[in-house]
Amino acid sequence: MKERYKSETLEHLGLVAGMFDELGIGELVDKEVPQDLEQRNISVGQALKAMVLNGLGFANRRLYLTTKFFQNKPTERLLGQGVKPEQLNDDALGKALDDLYSHGVSELYSKLAAQAATRLGIKPRVVHMDTTSFHVDGVYNSNEPPDEDSKLIHISQGYSRDHRPELNQVVLELITENQASLPVMMQPLSGNSNDKLSFKQSIDKHIAHLQSDQGLMLVVSDSAGYTQDSIKAYQQQGSHWVMSVPGTLKEAKALLQVADPSNMVELTEGYRYMPVKSDYAGVEQRWLLIYSEQARVRAKKSVAKELLRHSEQDYKAFEKLCRTAFNCAEDAEREVLAFQKTLKVLSLSNIELIPDHHFANAGRPPKDAVPDTISYHLSGVLAADIAQRETLITKRACFILASNNLDQNDLSDANILTEYKGQVHVEGAFRFLKEPMFLASTLYLKKVERIMALLMVMTVCLLVYAALQHRIRKTLQQHHVHLPDQKGKPSQRPTTRWVFELFLDVHLLTIINSTSLHTLVLNLQDELRVLLSLLGPPYQQLYS
Repeated sequence: MKERYKSETLEHLGLVAGMFDELGIGELVDKEVPQDLEQRNISVGQALKAMVLNGLGFANRRLYLTTKFFQNKPTERLLGQGVKPEQLNDDALGKALDDLYSHGVSELYSKLAAQAATRLGIKPRVVHMDTTSFHVDGVYNSNEPPDEDSKLIHISQGYSRDHRPELNQVVLELITENQASLPVMMQPLSGNSNDKLSFKQSIDKHIAHLQSDQGLMLVVSDSAGYTQDSIKAYQQQGSHWVMSVPGTLKEAKALLQVADPSNMVELTEGYRYMPVKSDYAGVEQRWLLIYSEQARVRAKKSVAKELLRHSEQDYKAFEKLCRTAFNCAEDAEREVLAFQKTLKVLSLSNIELIPDHHFANAGRPPKDAVPDTISYHLSGVLAADIAQRETLITKRACFILASNNLDQNDLSDANILTEYKGQVHVEGAFRFLKEPMFLASTLYLKKVERIMALLMVMTVCLLVYAALQHRIRKTLQQHHVHLPDQKGKPSQRPTTRWVFELFLDVHLLTIINSTSLHTLVLNLQDELRVLLSLLGPPYQQLYS
């Protein structure tokens, strides 16, 4: 028999499969989700793993193209003995999504995340909560009125984080911990959901669970969470929180209006602040009025653009007013007073009334001629108020953080700022999920139930991605080993995406003849072999 050769693309997918198995995701899903394995070729856990591999393959392949995605991949090596690409069809994956929905995606995901955190040795003590939206292709139930008694989310238009309000959407709420950015909770929400209401519901349902099971100490969110209902809900549970205070609150407006960096003390490098006591919503709390030097740099640019735009509008309005002829001085003075109230950034000075004499007869009138009528035109100078500009810049360079933890020894003022800046953990998660190469840029499936399940699948992708990054960084630091970064310099803190790039050219070559079958791993560099040996035998086996 003549030798035959088969080439397959492995790349970074072995790392993804290894972490999926290390976290025990497939095992737990198959244990929790009822299924008749005699009636299906692949289990729900295997289907979920296939979708995660597809999602983290960064091939921009929709789920119905999963079979095509695996045609040049070592499918059995990644998913299990006997699994073939043709078995990963849209029917099998669709049924798996139905099963995930039937079990309850948020409830199931919470168990997966808790197990993952335990296996990674992470105890979520500080978490960050936020929401984002995703475009949805299709009508679904958008033409029907929302059913408050239904577990189904309502596909609809709403506030779009991507500035596409004309499109239907769904909303995903995430809670991530601050050590490895693991998403510890996910919740699909209707497209027109209100953050203020959803945060309150999450506090009642999920934060209480995390506090009792994980020993949660602090919840961080942006100003959407700062409502009377949410603050009272935290208080009932005895939970500590850090949130930014909306600048629209009456108390916040008054505080920002009188902000003066010269009267503040240094908080950390680049930040000055002034502590203020508050009892908003009937809860005693600390407010920190914070001035940021970096925010001031940004504010200078934004204020300059805004002042330019408004000053052009003011100039045009004043030129129009100056062209207006008034029948009497009283009318002109009245219009000047009304106009001054409309000025946004400029001030009017040197106001003059210029009379314009009109004669009935043509030609130059005699010197002593009395005009038949007199009209009046305005003249004046528009100028920018430097003090107003400085006030605007200072106001935008300031923000207010609040916390109900009054113990400085437990949570210092500086730590309040540090914990709030950790909000980038959940914001980074949303950037990852919106990556154009990740499971396609918009969602389309046959049913709303599957959309909800797909949001869980996407979150599991994020969980595996974040867990890999944490595991790789921790392993490199423990063994004092480095990987080359993008510039070729040694690093112990590579991103998962960069590690994926390092595995980009790894392929499998299988040599088949009449008596044997031999597989070679191609293009696996020495530093990658070292990494795999440190990660452990399961990872080595996937690349051997």
